Amino acid sequence: MTGVPASAAGGPSQAKSSAAPASPVSGTAPDASDAPVVAVDGQDAGRPPRGAKLAAAAVNQASVWNIANLLTMLRLILVPGFVALMLADGGYDPAWRSLAWAAFAVAMITDLFDGHLARTYNLVTDFGKIADPIADKAIMGAALICLSSLGDLPWWVTIVILGRELGITLLRFLVIRYGVIPASRGGKLKTLTQGVAVGMYVLALTGWLATLRWWVMAAAVVLTVVTGLDYVRQAIVLRSQGIAERRAASEETEA
Repeated sequence: MTGVPASAAGGPSQAKSSAAPASPVSGTAPDASDAPVVAVDGQDAGRPPRGAKLAAAAVNQASVWNIANLLTMLRLILVPGFVALMLADGGYDPAWRSLAWAAFAVAMITDLFDGHLARTYNLVTDFGKIADPIADKAIMGAALICLSSLGDLPWWVTIVILGRELGITLLRFLVIRYGVIPASRGGKLKTLTQGVAVGMYVLALTGWLATLRWWVMAAAVVLTVVTGLDYVRQAIVLRSQGIAERRAASEETEA
């Protein structure tokens, strides 16, 4: 014992105590979680650094530019190009109609791939959810209206198909609070049949091919009506189940 206080000795005990003051409860040095928050450049270190939200938003914005959304954008761009080709030179030139068919075919093919890519590689975005159905209906609607305006397809066919598509889209939004109506096999077959039928009408076909396209379009119309009624049935069932579940949950809470 020298009688000299440790603080005056300037030994290791002084450095240890100054670097990590003892906890008033345990008498031991606190861990890193007890360390005071240090401000860096006038900002609380416990908060995210400045611009973090903007950086995250930039990343989310960049994710919109994925292959699935680019294919959807391509379909949207093809719509006015298709219309221009379809109506070029009065709308009856076989060469222009062939080019219009090529644009329509590209749009239909990209429709098959963009949704699959988005789901497979986790590329689903809010933009894609909104733009994909718009692009689908835009190219199909443009083709049907052009064909009817040129007298190649009766207007009632165009009205039935477009009326069904718009009606089912509205119905999905009305029952979305109760759940989502999944795409059925019949709906996918309807889409494929519509694409084939409209594509055959876009081409300047004659003879037995012209007769065949009439039957394909008839099948497309039948599938359009049948699947539309099935979606209405599903929407009614989904709404009824949702109301029943909410009523049961409300009664359980009150009890």
